[in-house]
Amino acid sequence: MLTRRRAQVLGPGPRRVLADVLDRPRYEVLPLPGIEDEVAAHAPHATVTITASARRGMNATLEVAAGLVTRGVTVVPHLSARMVSDEAHLKEILDELVGLGITEVFVVGGDREPPAGEFTGSLDLLVAMDRLGYDLVVGIAGYPETHPKISDDVVVQAMWDKRHYASYVVSQMCFDPAVIARWVERLRRRGVALPVHVGIPGPASTRQLLRVSRRIGVGESARVLVHHGAGALRLVRPGVWTPDALLKALAPRFAQPQLQLRGLHIYTFNDVAAVEQWRSTASARARPSAGVRA
Repeated sequence: MLTRRRAQVLGPGPRRVLADVLDRPRYEVLPLPGIEDEVAAHAPHATVTITASARRGMNATLEVAAGLVTRGVTVVPHLSARMVSDEAHLKEILDELVGLGITEVFVVGGDREPPAGEFTGSLDLLVAMDRLGYDLVVGIAGYPETHPKISDDVVVQAMWDKRHYASYVVSQMCFDPAVIARWVERLRRRGVALPVHVGIPGPASTRQLLRVSRRIGVGESARVLVHHGAGALRLVRPGVWTPDALLKALAPRFAQPQLQLRGLHIYTFNDVAAVEQWRSTASARARPSAGVRA
């Protein structure tokens, strides 16, 4: 964790970079009823990624993607390897997406048990996609903290194995800027040069974030949601999370070109209105011309 002694007012360079990434919002949503109206009403300008859940199936993701495309929204559907039965099924999905004019997808392994077919992890699906020859921008997931089911060395090796098939990495949400920075630096030392979109939660209750963190395996960094002693950077207020302090701590990293931090991936938990209100306010504050300290 960063300490209060090390926290400092941002200079114009990091503030300008921070304003820039906030002006290019990328929101993650769940394919639940009503989300198309929520996005269209509050964030039609955003790039919207749509998750794939084992419970709702790939069709739910594809239906929301199609609905948002008809409203003029840029969408990035998640493709879950363990929910695709075989190469023919994969081709059917990709043909549907290309037919909608979608040019970008996000590939994950998924948690369906047992897998629907021959694909057991994201690398399997990436190789099959490459073999089919679709011209798509492809994102993959990265884990700044220890994955609950995979060792750190295996996770970093997997990033290396996938680098030729992917266009960028999105980090799993993490609440500790130092952990995120160390992870990115480790990727670069390992030779993984893919741009990174930093995954952060949007405004939410700490209760909700603790529940989500336990479910997806976010570990040590989630302690800031319940412990914020006098010497720690105050990332949360009791009962409430906003990303402002985390972004302030990360802003100098965004200003370091060698790290290739290209943007933010904001987990909305489908409260798009609240996230968009926070983002527009944070963007205005971050501008060097705003005359306020970011």
